[in-house]
Amino acid sequence: MCNVTSIYDLGFWILVEDKEYFVPFSDYPGFMDSSVNQILAVHFSPPSQLYWKELDLDIELAALANPESFPLVFK
Repeated sequence: MCNVTSIYDLGFWILVEDKEYFVPFSDYPGFMDSSVNQILAVHFSPPSQLYWKELDLDIELAALANPESFPLVFK
């Protein structure tokens, strides 16, 4: 079970089972121009994948829990 708990100008918080994660727009720019309804339409595929079908975006929970281990820019 998961749901978006709040949306701010810098990103949004999402509750997955019993843990809350922050999704910053600076790290995930695909959400910047999304509507509130599009962000709220998240699907959880256990054990660890979040997916926004309409936006064709997905995030692994490990990337939110340990962003330093998952650089978003290729070096």
